[in-house]
Amino acid sequence: MIDLRSDTVTKPSPAMRDAMARADVGDDIYGEDPTVNRLQEVGAALVGKRAALFVPSGTLGNQLSVRAQAEPGREVIVEGQSHIIRYEQGAAAALAGVQLHWICGKQGLITAEQVQAAIRPKDPYSIQTALICLENTHNAGGGTIYPLATIQAIRTMANAHGIPMHLDGARLFNAVVASGVSAAEYARHFETVTFCLSKGLGAPAGALIATDDPDVMQRLRRFRRMYGGAMRQSGILAAAGLYALEHHRARLSEDHANAKRLATRLQQIPAVTIDPSLVETNILFFDVHSTKFSIPAFVAALKQEGVLINAVGGSTCRAVTHLDVSAEDIEQAADHVAHVLNDEAGASH
Repeated sequence: MIDLRSDTVTKPSPAMRDAMARADVGDDIYGEDPTVNRLQEVGAALVGKRAALFVPSGTLGNQLSVRAQAEPGREVIVEGQSHIIRYEQGAAAALAGVQLHWICGKQGLITAEQVQAAIRPKDPYSIQTALICLENTHNAGGGTIYPLATIQAIRTMANAHGIPMHLDGARLFNAVVASGVSAAEYARHFETVTFCLSKGLGAPAGALIATDDPDVMQRLRRFRRMYGGAMRQSGILAAAGLYALEHHRARLSEDHANAKRLATRLQQIPAVTIDPSLVETNILFFDVHSTKFSIPAFVAALKQEGVLINAVGGSTCRAVTHLDVSAEDIEQAADHVAHVLNDEAGASH
């Protein structure tokens, strides 16, 4: 089965499993797990921050960052299709007591001018803006990369109003590999940064939150405990994260090449609409126009051919490349799409 539903489906390699089996462990709540401590040191250094905190998931990392920096009854600016809105079950409202201010972006990206317009006036009638959140790369935008100049402009705007910023960097290293901008350069414009170990990096679970502010870190630790995210002998998972950071960052370029390859092949199929120039990293969206299949039926038929993708609404499907999918798998997947849609021309290459 060629699984293109998400880069979350990656499985630990034998070498990663070996690292997990050999991990030194201790009680992390007491700060005594040496492998967790090492992961936090390595992760913080990679993004140029003073400290990092290991958490079970990127969603928890985002929500802890919101809770630590935004008081209940305040407002958080986010792009309208961001992960915090679409895929975190309303946690910002339910757990942090904050309101989200949606901004409609282009492929998930918003501008400093849009942020300026969204910041609430400081008067007795308006809810106050507490935090600005950006997502890089942007999942629902199609793996798009935030231009550094845009981040800098938004940071300048935030500074003028005294508003902190959080980066949902679930796939931050995809942006780093594709753009050549370092993780530390991206991260220095934000008070808090999360990045996942369990997506393209291939660990089975886990994420890191990094910050320079000791007071924010103290709050993150407190709320991690409150939210049920504190773990004990979690060095077994941390060892997988360390292995991922040491061995799987540079190879993300292979996933980007495979995504571009798939987009180019899909463009040859008359029943498919896709613009390969919009594929910047490892996520691609394409529209299927078929008189033979509804979109759910198309996805089901493709599964019968041995390819898994996700329908995301209307005529649109999503495919995500990752370390468990080879260039040969990509060619086969494109052939199967062409076959399902009865397009012989698309199957030739």
